[in-house]
Amino acid sequence: MLFALLCKDKPGHLNVRMETRPTHLEYLNGLNAEGTLKIAGPFLDDEGKACGSLIIVEAETKEAARALTDADPYAKAGLFESVDVKAYNWVFNKPEA
Repeated sequence: MLFALLCKDKPGHLNVRMETRPTHLEYLNGLNAEGTLKIAGPFLDDEGKACGSLIIVEAETKEAARALTDADPYAKAGLFESVDVKAYNWVFNKPEA
């Protein structure tokens, strides 16, 4: 099952994002290599600066998807103000379709 991880950064924490980015990308590359990661990228504010993340993963349960977020270096660094995990149905432009 697919889950969308909607991660909102804490205000004023762009420096945490930038400092943690290399390990975050390494983590996502690992998820991608195992086929868990489907899509990922940052949300941008009106100035074009990252202010959160959208990550779509394949997981057995909502709890398993949440665990993937909890293991993300961004989460461990305290970047996220909130994380919302929602079941997701990829309808249009799905690569396997």
